[in-house]
Amino acid sequence: MKMKKLACTALLSLTVTGTSLASAAPQNPFEDVPTDHWAYDAVAELAADDVIEGYGDGTYRGDAAITRYEMAQMVARAMTKQDVSAADKAAIDKLAAEFADELSSLGVRVAALEKKVDNVKWSGEVRYRFITQHQENDMQKTRNYMTQFTSGGTHKNTNQFMLRLLPSFDVNEHWTGHARINYYTDMNSAENLHNAVVDWLWAEGQYGDATIKLGRLIYFTEADYGTFNNDPISGAQVTVGNKVKATVSAGRYNFSNGSIWYAEPAMAGGNEAGNYQGIEIYNDRKDKINWGVSYHHMNAHDRYKYFGMDGENANIFGIGAGWRMTPTMKLTASYLRNTDVGAGTGVYEDIKDFRDAYSIELQYKEAKRTEPGSFSVFAAYRKLGPLAVLYTTHHVNGGMREGDRGFEVGASYTFARNILGSIRYFKGKSITPSGEASLDRSALLGEVHFYF
Repeated sequence: MKMKKLACTALLSLTVTGTSLASAAPQNPFEDVPTDHWAYDAVAELAADDVIEGYGDGTYRGDAAITRYEMAQMVARAMTKQDVSAADKAAIDKLAAEFADELSSLGVRVAALEKKVDNVKWSGEVRYRFITQHQENDMQKTRNYMTQFTSGGTHKNTNQFMLRLLPSFDVNEHWTGHARINYYTDMNSAENLHNAVVDWLWAEGQYGDATIKLGRLIYFTEADYGTFNNDPISGAQVTVGNKVKATVSAGRYNFSNGSIWYAEPAMAGGNEAGNYQGIEIYNDRKDKINWGVSYHHMNAHDRYKYFGMDGENANIFGIGAGWRMTPTMKLTASYLRNTDVGAGTGVYEDIKDFRDAYSIELQYKEAKRTEPGSFSVFAAYRKLGPLAVLYTTHHVNGGMREGDRGFEVGASYTFARNILGSIRYFKGKSITPSGEASLDRSALLGEVHFYF
């Protein structure tokens, strides 16, 4: 007890380098931190609990001044403590945030200590989304496309909240783990749509310029800016390179995740999942001129047989290009073709219009969630042939879907730090076999993201 009192008294008597406070006020052990700052009391409590250990020799050197850097060294050592109370652990975490810059300057040593203190890191968002659209229902899977749409269509609204959790954890110096957990609530019915769903779950290894991913991993196709896919595959992926990268992916993909066209094989008793292999080569997306090429191979006999395609395989080739016209304006374009689409049968006779997909988009500025007042606007024309893509990033963002073609515009604005709102509007038609009337499609989306 005597040692605790001496340690606490000595620590509180430390002064800022070259500065002394009025004798009537407690002395401040921090540089540029007022005596009424919460950290002052936090250090006193940790010292009394023998958590803060002062300098490496166990003393506080009460007759010497202390700097923020020296304080960071003390906090770094405190971060290695395993048997501390919940209150002390919370105080250490708050001090680590306060001295983040100084801790960072200590380099690898502190990075290693942080992994011991908090091996699992959590982030995520709460999102409110409203969509009003003609002829589709965002809230549930519809497996009767032809009947619903040719009977005059429908007008459906989506009004939902979503909680998304993104845990990540350190395994060792090379490997980390990642997951995504989603939970939805329908505002119209005041009911939960389903139980929490883990839709991402993968391990990631980093070795120099090579990244390895194993598991159910998110696959955003960089070469075409997400026009081919922005949806998980279950398998493996390897990315190598620096200024020019190559990504090789292989695994299984569930077609029912995407457009209604991909759920159709289930109606015929087919398999909803298929084998996937692909390769992309692309340059740094920050360059003034972007480019990318890709090849995607799918094997899903039941699905392609149902569409009357030649054989059970699909071979899809893609290209992408981008031009940063000014520091604030960028033009991107992408094109994909399924070379195995031939003449179909039955209702899908002559399905050549299904085999191509392309997107042309002009974007001005960028809304960054950490920069209040930042914004972005875009205008695009897209055709998303349902046999040339899987689950596009445009679908993920709440806009047009696989099987649509038409114009899309949108804007995003950061209202405050980590609070971002978006709105987008699509107007066009569905892609149908030759000889069938194209059906009007439209969708208006508004959403607000609260990131944490």
